[in-house]
Amino acid sequence: MKKFLISFMVLVSIFMLVGNVTAQEGKYAIIVKNAGNPYNEKEMDGFEKAINEIGGEVILKAPAEPTAESQIIMIEQLITQHVDAIAIAGNDPDALQPALKKAMSRGIKVLSLDSAVNAQSRMVHINQADPEQIGRVQIQAISEMIGGSGQIAVLSATSQAANQNTWIEWMKKELEKPEYDQIELVKVAYGDDLRDKSVSETEALLKSYPDLKGIIAPTTVAIAAAGKVLTDRGLQGEIELTGLGLPSEMAEYIKNGVCDWMYLWNPIDVGYLAGYAAEALVTEKITGNPGETFEAGRLGSKEVIQAGDGTEIMLGAPFRFDKENIDQWKDVY
Repeated sequence: MKKFLISFMVLVSIFMLVGNVTAQEGKYAIIVKNAGNPYNEKEMDGFEKAINEIGGEVILKAPAEPTAESQIIMIEQLITQHVDAIAIAGNDPDALQPALKKAMSRGIKVLSLDSAVNAQSRMVHINQADPEQIGRVQIQAISEMIGGSGQIAVLSATSQAANQNTWIEWMKKELEKPEYDQIELVKVAYGDDLRDKSVSETEALLKSYPDLKGIIAPTTVAIAAAGKVLTDRGLQGEIELTGLGLPSEMAEYIKNGVCDWMYLWNPIDVGYLAGYAAEALVTEKITGNPGETFEAGRLGSKEVIQAGDGTEIMLGAPFRFDKENIDQWKDVY
């Protein structure tokens, strides 16, 4: 009987140990801006890959519409599911704060990616590239395309998108340089990261500004929509287009001359980095303070750096896609 009890206790200990290991693997959730957004889908792919490598359970969330309200509902659901971490691409930098602070008060590690929430709403942010560099390089590109003179417009995502607004501010700062004196920014339009609305906004720009020479679309949905409108209207060479786009969606427009070149980073890597950062927060390898480092799988060592009143982890510099390299990338993402 004594031997039986000892054996039984050993088995119980083993099961408890296995249970603890499973618990430590954790539940990792990602909330992107909206469903049907190819860029967001690639972010989720990268996040899922990272969590699978870690050995955790992944939960993918994408609201039907790109609104803060829809994301708040999902945050509340995840709180009740007792997830270990939430990574979110915010549809509004401030409106999500109460829900995200509630999540953190329950012990859930919160980080943002792609589009930041405010520093009080998260522990760290995953940034694609330096916002200043992203904004300035798009003005430099459109200026070169239109010969340094003429009217330009910006076709953005939502008016509340923190990343878009930061990039646009840097665009405006770049435009203050003397070499852009002959360029006029006539409008910042918003397609809400919805294809049909982005098409309508592009058509409205063409109608309202018949002398328009260039469009900057710093969002993958809008640049593809603008590319289609300009192609359908046969405006190659008349109105230039650049911005941030997915190679798979923009290959056609780069090859037909509607968009000479554009920029982006790999959204798969953005999500992948967010997955490893979430795991580092859950296992307390990092807390979100500047100077901390962790290993991010195939991306190698990454560091937490100061950014404004919060901290971030930088993926890398924006990459230029043009006719010379688009075929190498269009089947990747």
